[in-house]
Amino acid sequence: MVRGKLTFISGGVRSGKSAFAEKILVEQAESCDGRLIYIASGTVTDAEMGLRIKTHRQDRAENNWLTIEQPVKLEEVIPFIRENDFVLWDCLTTWLANELYAGWETGTSCIEETGCMERKGTQLYKTIDSILLKAREFVIVSNEILDDLRPIDKETETYRKWLGQLHQNIVKKASNAIEMEFGVATYWKSSQQLKS
Repeated sequence: MVRGKLTFISGGVRSGKSAFAEKILVEQAESCDGRLIYIASGTVTDAEMGLRIKTHRQDRAENNWLTIEQPVKLEEVIPFIRENDFVLWDCLTTWLANELYAGWETGTSCIEETGCMERKGTQLYKTIDSILLKAREFVIVSNEILDDLRPIDKETETYRKWLGQLHQNIVKKASNAIEMEFGVATYWKSSQQLKS
């Protein structure tokens, strides 16, 4: 079995990264009648987020995306992925926040538990490899927040540290690493230029 291709796309808020990722996969899936899978990490936390999720769903409707809502435990999507699927995960940053604070309602959030995020990081890398054994193309979208001023609180610094580490390790696995800014793609790592 041929391993699928991994593409990592990062960028600031409203940089065009999600639209670019969707376009890449739609064009590739159309060329071989492939199935489009959208893994969504976002959850409705307020009215604005609810509207954003609704808008994203409407935008994807015409291309028949199968949407899987998976805010934590990404490994649970593996049984739903089929051979030669075109998979988009949007986004790593939201997933990380969800995982770091998983368990907060019982007073035992991961961010406070020694070794918790290390275990989740290891599981994430295994999950990415498992998806790539099935999917033809796997695109991971993430926000670029590491250029901001250094935070003054410990939790935000922990979040940034983990995000930077995850970005680096995923880019090592990726065939393509793209940064979006103002709707323009910069290829930092490329097996070949993707259609945009």
